[in-house]
Amino acid sequence: MAAKSPADGTPRRPVLSVSARKIKDNAADWHNLMMKWERLNDNGFTTANKIVNMKISEQFQDNKLEIACDNNTTESEKPTPKYNEELDNCCAEFLETLKHMTKIQLKMEKLTSTTKAICDLEAFHHGAGNCTAPFFHTWPTPYFYEVSLKLSEMYKKELQLKQTIVQEIAHSADQDLMMVYLSSWLYQPYIENSSKLLLEAMLLETGHRQC
Repeated sequence: MAAKSPADGTPRRPVLSVSARKIKDNAADWHNLMMKWERLNDNGFTTANKIVNMKISEQFQDNKLEIACDNNTTESEKPTPKYNEELDNCCAEFLETLKHMTKIQLKMEKLTSTTKAICDLEAFHHGAGNCTAPFFHTWPTPYFYEVSLKLSEMYKKELQLKQTIVQEIAHSADQDLMMVYLSSWLYQPYIENSSKLLLEAMLLETGHRQC
């Protein structure tokens, strides 16, 4: 009887190799996207802080002007609020930051979808009676998807909050509310502390980090 070739004995090896490489690339992509997000968050906070300071200053000047007008002019003589070009530019910059963050969040969703596809491929091969050994050290393949999904959901919720902040911050007249918007932008309540641990664990598992 003819001996089986190595290829016959290990039909999964090429798929494993490609899948493992893709999982490792995805881990690196998660790291890069999360670092870019943090930089954009810092930039956005700087812009939001400028907007809030300008709004508070504007309110102060308007109040002074209103008092002066009440004393010296009639209703028809009161000046109309003037256009603030610097505030408008900051709002445009803030919106641009949000657009970049939206692109990052969409890329995170794509990474999660790719990982799910790899899991489905693995499940198909396992169903054919093949070995279920981990790609790297200890993580079963579905756990990469679980981690990606957790991270993706955190950033999705955080993006929705940031969309609200960008829409509302320049239109609010309530200083306390503006401070809440600022704090929420900076501290990102929907991105849990566990996100960094999950990322580091994934980098460690895939060999991007050393023990």
